[in-house]
Amino acid sequence: MRGLRAFLAKELLEIVRTWRIWVLPGIVLFLALGGPPLAMLTPRLLESFAGSQPGVVIEFPDPTYRDAYAQWVKNLTQIVVFAIVIMFGGLVNGEVRAGTAALVLTKPLARPAFVLAKFAAALALLVGSVALGAALTWGLTLAVFGQAPVGELARATALWLALGTLLLALMTLLSVLLRSQAAAAGVGLAVYFLLVILTVWEPAVRHTPAGLLAAPAQLAAGGAPPLAWPLATGALVSAAAVLAAMAAFRHQEL
Repeated sequence: MRGLRAFLAKELLEIVRTWRIWVLPGIVLFLALGGPPLAMLTPRLLESFAGSQPGVVIEFPDPTYRDAYAQWVKNLTQIVVFAIVIMFGGLVNGEVRAGTAALVLTKPLARPAFVLAKFAAALALLVGSVALGAALTWGLTLAVFGQAPVGELARATALWLALGTLLLALMTLLSVLLRSQAAAAGVGLAVYFLLVILTVWEPAVRHTPAGLLAAPAQLAAGGAPPLAWPLATGALVSAAAVLAAMAAFRHQEL
């Protein structure tokens, strides 16, 4: 694909040298930093609050490393998802509105390569940020709880990244189809909430990407959620969204 390698290198360098290197990694690392301490303190705070109410006695089980892992996955699903949708709603249309897309496409750069490079660079930023956050979560969990199995955290994080990749692929498509970043973000949030609604329907959880929403938390808690179909359909939808974005941008007026 003409110009893909050079443009991807430019995109990666631009991430490192601009504000983008601070926003998503900053959010993820902040959440990772607070997760294990919060998991340790929450039961005690709730017990303290309940004890201040006359006649109310509530006891919570002692927190474990799994509570820290659950907090990490919860933060990814509830906060980082929104960051992905808002940040990458302007992945392509932002370049089109600024006129930089028209400028770089006068070079020997194919339009599909432009879209694919934007997606790949954003995915590298997402994976790198979450990997760093998972490593920090593991280290703090070990320090706080004295126990932190790597495998459980790695599997739950990798599974969440399948969901993150799906959302990033959908935002890539929406940022091509819609000229406004706000509109793309709005539709992206609607798609996310649709997936949330589908989690109440068991067949959807077992056979569609909706199963990727709850599965990381279940995995972090030591469960064994159904993974084969959610992963397969999630990968299929992700690939289809990126290919559709490349095809749509090929015929789009700049």
